[in-house]
Amino acid sequence: MLLLHHSFFARHHAPLLWLAVALLALLLAGCASRTRAPVEDRSSPPGRPAAVVLPAVTATTPATPGSTETDWRPATYTVKRGDTLYQVALDHGLDYRELAAWNTIENINLIRVGQVLRLTAPGDATVAASTGVVTTPLKPVPVVTESRAPAGTPPPAAVVSRNSDNFKSSPKAVKEPYSEQAVREMAKGPPPDVVAVAPPTVAPRVEPKAELPRTPAVDTDDDDNKVDWIWPAKGKVVGNFSETANLKGIDIAGAAGTPVLASAGGTVVYAGTGLRGYGKLIIIKHNKTYLSAYAHNRDILVKEGQQVTRGQKIAEMGNTDTTEVKLHFEIRRLGKPMDPARYLPPA
Repeated sequence: MLLLHHSFFARHHAPLLWLAVALLALLLAGCASRTRAPVEDRSSPPGRPAAVVLPAVTATTPATPGSTETDWRPATYTVKRGDTLYQVALDHGLDYRELAAWNTIENINLIRVGQVLRLTAPGDATVAASTGVVTTPLKPVPVVTESRAPAGTPPPAAVVSRNSDNFKSSPKAVKEPYSEQAVREMAKGPPPDVVAVAPPTVAPRVEPKAELPRTPAVDTDDDDNKVDWIWPAKGKVVGNFSETANLKGIDIAGAAGTPVLASAGGTVVYAGTGLRGYGKLIIIKHNKTYLSAYAHNRDILVKEGQQVTRGQKIAEMGNTDTTEVKLHFEIRRLGKPMDPARYLPPA
């Protein structure tokens, strides 16, 4: 009975069974053929790659070789009540004549309260006091001009590529009519003027050079910080340097007329009585960093702009603008008063 039922089911329902199997196979094939949709990164604008974040780098400025103190001077100075051009120049380690020229000041005895003075030459790199940003004038970009050949010059020969159809690696053949003479000439080979043999190239003899002793390199990085100082006068030190008491140098007592010597070589940038409290004063600029001042002189023996040597007599000791005969001596670095005892040799 079971066999009969199975045979009946297979005969009537086989087409439906095969149809179901075919539909299931198509469904599985469709699922397998599906591909993953592309994923687009929309974190950055279209057409631009995603930004890459790099670690922050802190820029450092190397210290100037040989310097013991940074240049504290600002790019400008605002004139205050009681200022003179001489005093501003001294306090910033400058030549007052250059300071006047940089600011187009015609009358050096006339500056106004609130006037802003530039402390650097026009065109020099300047440092802003508040930001420390260095600004330097832009350098002109060289202009590239097209080179043209003079009129009448024939155009250069065209260069034919080796891969071109027009390129030929052998000389052009000359066709001659057949004759017995032509045959004999061909048998002899090319004429002498066709084949040129270059003479062998002989390298010139180079004689060995005698070795010369090398001159040691001179280190000039620290030149502005190397000054060979000597005592400017003989006498007893009666006043010492003090920042707290606003004593900007040392006082050396002596007799009237005692020679005052240049403590180091340099250029006289001031000689006169224009600075209150200094009497007859001489200022010598030794380099870009240091200058020295000699005050209360009886007589001044040098002029502005004069070159002086170390130990040269520049004045005579006196008591101008003071109550006793003495020499007030200052050493200034970038305009800032320094203790002369740190620079002068032992007494």
